[in-house]
Amino acid sequence: MNIAKLDKRITIQRFKKAKDKEGIPTETWIDVATVWAAVEPLRGREYFAAAAVNQERTVRFRMRYRPNVTAEMRLLYDRRVFDIKSVIDVDEAHKELHLMCEEVGNGGS
Repeated sequence: MNIAKLDKRITIQRFKKAKDKEGIPTETWIDVATVWAAVEPLRGREYFAAAAVNQERTVRFRMRYRPNVTAEMRLLYDRRVFDIKSVIDVDEAHKELHLMCEEVGNGGS
């Protein structure tokens, strides 16, 4: 992995259910980590192979390996929100992760 290409900041978040002071259930996203990553929009053959539903905003984020990143999480990049669809531990070497993501909404919400 060429770490010089990890030049974008992303924030990984996890979903949390809780209760406020009055006992009312709340749902929120909390930050897990902010890391450096490479951002690679998929195109051509890669694009069609990655998205059976043919989403136009499919993006691969490459980052250093980090344990406990799951497809139930999401990430923030450039004021946009992405659902993590797949987490790939490249060669199962625990050195690099590829996060296959789809942008949420029209430019994030």
